[in-house]
Amino acid sequence: MSSYSLNLLLLTVFGIFVTSNTQTIHKRFEYKYSFKPPYLAQKDGSVPFWEYGGNAIASGESVRLAPSLRSQKGAIWSKHPINFDWWEVDIMFKVTGRGRIGADGLAFWYVTKRGEYTGEVFGSSDRWNGLGIIFDSFDNDNKHNNPYIMAVLNDGTKSFDHKSDGSSQLLSGCLRDFRNKPFPTRARIEYYANTLTVYFHNGLTNNEADYDLCFRAENVQLPRGGFLGVSAATGGLADDHDVIHLLTSSLHSTQQGGQQINSAEQAKLSQEYQEYQKKLEQQKEDYRKEHPDEVRDKDGEFDDWFESDGQRELRQIFASVGHVQDGVRELSKKMDEVIGKQTNSLSMLSAVYSQTQTMQVQQPGQAGQPPVQQMPMLPITRHDWDQLMANNQLVINTIAELKGFIIDVSRKTDSVVGGVAGGAAGGALNQQVVNELREGINHVKNNVAGVAQRLSSAPPQPACPSVSCVSTTMLLTVVASQLAVMFLYSLYKERKEAQAKKFF
Repeated sequence: MSSYSLNLLLLTVFGIFVTSNTQTIHKRFEYKYSFKPPYLAQKDGSVPFWEYGGNAIASGESVRLAPSLRSQKGAIWSKHPINFDWWEVDIMFKVTGRGRIGADGLAFWYVTKRGEYTGEVFGSSDRWNGLGIIFDSFDNDNKHNNPYIMAVLNDGTKSFDHKSDGSSQLLSGCLRDFRNKPFPTRARIEYYANTLTVYFHNGLTNNEADYDLCFRAENVQLPRGGFLGVSAATGGLADDHDVIHLLTSSLHSTQQGGQQINSAEQAKLSQEYQEYQKKLEQQKEDYRKEHPDEVRDKDGEFDDWFESDGQRELRQIFASVGHVQDGVRELSKKMDEVIGKQTNSLSMLSAVYSQTQTMQVQQPGQAGQPPVQQMPMLPITRHDWDQLMANNQLVINTIAELKGFIIDVSRKTDSVVGGVAGGAAGGALNQQVVNELREGINHVKNNVAGVAQRLSSAPPQPACPSVSCVSTTMLLTVVASQLAVMFLYSLYKERKEAQAKKFF
C-alpha cells in the first residue's frame, strides 16, 4: 500500500510539473517591430516603424536588401528599441542567384545601437554590442562548410574575422543550405530565459510548420532594449537577398506579474490597428481615383518582359524532354533501317540457296544435247546454313525487341510531356515517370550493347563462293558497325542531356 501511495504521489507531482511548464510562456505579437506583405511599403516607399538604407529596396511584397550585383549592401532597422526581455522573431527570406556559389549572405541583428547601412559585416557595422545570426553563403576559408548559419556574440570590442568565416568567434551554428529553394526559407529565433534557440525551415515544402532545430545555446546574456535589424551584402559573386516578412513576438511568463494583457490595453491595441487599416485603405482608394489608367496599365505592363522561376524551370524541362524525344525518334528510325537491310539481305541469301538446291537436283541432259549449265555448289553444309539462318533470325528478333523498347520509351516521353503540360500550375514533374523514363533509356542502351556483344561472339561462317552473293562476314560486319554507331550515338545524346541538366 505504501508503494502505491508513493507512485500516486510521484504521478501527481509529475502532472503538476508538466502542466506548469506547458502554461508558462505567453506569446504576444508586436506589430511595431514587424513587417509583412501585402502592402509592406507605403505609397512613399517607407516601411512603417522601420528605416532602411544603402542599396535596399522596399516593395509591397518584400524588402530586397542587396540585389544580385557586385558590391551591394543594404539593411533595414527598427526605429525604436524593444521594451521586453524575451522575444521570438520569425524571418522569411529568399536568397537566389544564377551561380552555383553565392555571396555573401545576410544577417539578423539584435544590438544596443543601430548599425550602418553599408557596413563591413554583411552590410552592418563591425564591433557591435549584442547578437548577430549570420546566414553565410560564401566559403572564405575554403573548408567547404558553407552555406552556414551561426550565432556570434560581441561586446563591442571585437572585429569579425572574415578570413575564417567567424569560426573562432561563433557561439554555435549548423550547416544548412538556404540558396535557390523552391519555397521561401524561414528561421525562427527564440530568446527566452537566457536560452537562445534557432529553428530553420529549408524551403523544400510549403508547410509552415516544417521546422528543424539548428542549435540551442544556454546562459546567453544579451543587453536589454536592443534594436532589431536585417542586413545583407554581395561581393565578387552576387545573389538577390529578399526578406519577405519579419514577425516579432514578445514572450512572457504567466507567473510574472504585470505581463498579462489586460482588457484596456487590448482594446487600445485593437483600436490602433483598426485606425491603421482604415488609413491604409483610404490611401489605396485615393490613389486608384487619382491614377485609374496608371493602375490598370501597370498590372500587365511588364508581364511579358520577365519570366518567373517556375516558368523558367518549366521551359527548361520542355526543352530537355524535347531533346530526349528527338533522340529516341532518330534512334527508332535507324532501327527501322537496320531491320530493313537485314530482311533484304536474308531474302537474297534465301534466293541464292534455293536456286543452288534446284540446280543440284536436275537430271543431266539427253544424248546429243548440251549439258545443262549448273551453278557451283556452295561450300556451306545444311547444318551451317541452318545455323546462319538461326543467327540472322536472332538478330532480327533482338532488333525488333529493341524497337519495342524504344517505342515504349517514346510513349512514356509523350506521357511526360502531356503530364508537364497538364500540371504546369503545380510547377513540378512526376518523379516516378522521370525514373521510369531513365530506366527505359538505360534498358535500350543495355540491349544495344547486348546485340553488339552477341554479333561479335558469333562463330565464323564459311565464306561464299566466287559468285554474285553477299558474304556472311561482310553482312555481320556491316550489322555490327551499324549497331556500334547507334550505340555511340545514344551515348553522345545521353552526354548532351546530362550537360543540359546542369542548368536547372
